[in-house]
Amino acid sequence: MNKDIKILSIESSCDETSAAVVVNGRNVLSNIIASQIDIHKKFGGVVPEVASRKHIEAISVVVKEALEEANVKLNDIDAVGVTYGPGLVGALLVGLQYAKGLSYAIDKPLIGVNHIEGHISANFIQYKDLKPPFVCLVVSGGHTFIVHMKDYGEFEVMGETRDDAAGEAFDKVARAIGLGYPGGPKIDKISKKGNEDAIKFPRANFHDDSLDFSFSGVKSSVLNYLNKKQMKNEEINKEDVAASFQKAVVGVLVDNVIKACKIKGVDKIAVAGGVASNSCLRETLKKECKKIGVDVLIPEPILCTDNAAMIGSAAYFEYINGRIVKEDINAIPNLKLGER
Repeated sequence: MNKDIKILSIESSCDETSAAVVVNGRNVLSNIIASQIDIHKKFGGVVPEVASRKHIEAISVVVKEALEEANVKLNDIDAVGVTYGPGLVGALLVGLQYAKGLSYAIDKPLIGVNHIEGHISANFIQYKDLKPPFVCLVVSGGHTFIVHMKDYGEFEVMGETRDDAAGEAFDKVARAIGLGYPGGPKIDKISKKGNEDAIKFPRANFHDDSLDFSFSGVKSSVLNYLNKKQMKNEEINKEDVAASFQKAVVGVLVDNVIKACKIKGVDKIAVAGGVASNSCLRETLKKECKKIGVDVLIPEPILCTDNAAMIGSAAYFEYINGRIVKEDINAIPNLKLGER
């Protein structure tokens, strides 16, 4: 395909309203993100109804800004890409309905994108020469997966959480020790002052050679530890709690994704999702992979958070494979990876 393909992409699966213009799945002309973090802080987490209303207020603005920053007109766009799952159904519907209307108005194809596939595709933006196959660790507030990317648009889930996502556990523990929302960055920050070996929190290991995760146990263990300390009126060292908890979570993430890499015989591990910005995860994975000669690929933080550029990248590979959706496509809040 000689012609450059420009995708206007929209992401609204949770609490970021984002629009981007991406060329050929790898070159970002613009990536506008309107975050709602400050709004949801006072609630201690994302309130779905509030998120939906804020998406409605922001979406026209971010699309206009994305086109202007890219210096692109609507007629220059080859297709419209949009997240249709997984995510909060109300939030998804705002972006999806807007994209449907835009696609119809400019008579250009509509591309439905799986949010998790978008996170994985962020690596194609960061690493222009990256090609499958590789193993990807997807870790965010709502998702934790180990994925073998066989080819563009072809995925095998090798492991996933059986309860809480890793980012969700970070948020809950942060709230319990009084750090507030969002918990991941706050735990990462204070952990640097703590002793990660001060408290031995458990790691879930399954006996069926599964690469699945479970984070509810370590979360409950932290809560029990805090309750016992409070009942005895003993001082709680927040830095030690945070560092010890983080070590337990990061340890199992790193162990399992390296096992997956060895099983598939690949020499590249990509990381995606909001928790990919965690400094302990980055440093530990790089250190352990260096020992076995495996490259670690981690996008810059702006591409780890929810953003439309990653959706535009994934949409491009759907487009060139002829996966155009119909106007009756609906939001699927529990959309599985690889489902079409």
